[in-house]
Order: sequence, then structure tokens, then C-alpha cells
Amino acid sequence: MDSTQHDGFMSGYSDSFIRTIIYTIGHMLIAIACIIFITGADIKLATVDAIVEPMINALWYYVLDYLWSWFAKS
Repeated sequence: MDSTQHDGFMSGYSDSFIRTIIYTIGHMLIAIACIIFITGADIKLATVDAIVEPMINALWYYVLDYLWSWFAKS
């Protein structure tokens, strides 16, 4: 994977980190919608669940992507 640096707003962050942030935001929005439609939970409860679970997944994805890139270079 490419780990180039960006100029401007996201300067100093690797591609892996940027992908992780974008993935996490999308995951949260999808999770809120699913929780509301499947369980009928109110938006506050759905939002709390949709924030906690993806944050754990985001950490896992970042570690996985970092290790994948590291092993690919080896």
C-alpha cells in the first residue's frame, strides 16, 4: 500500500490513516440507520452504539492495514 504524505488539509497523515477516518465515518452513519430501522431504537441510543462499536473497529482496521503494509514491504 502507498503511504504517501498529502499537502494541505491532511498534510502529515498517511493514506492508511485517511482511509481509516473515511471508513469510520461511513460505518457510523450506516450503523445509526441500521440500528434505528432494525431495532426501532431512538436516535440517541443508536448514535451511542454507532460511535462505540466503529471506534473499536477503526482501531482494528488501522492495526490491520499498518501490519498489512509492513508485511507487504518485507
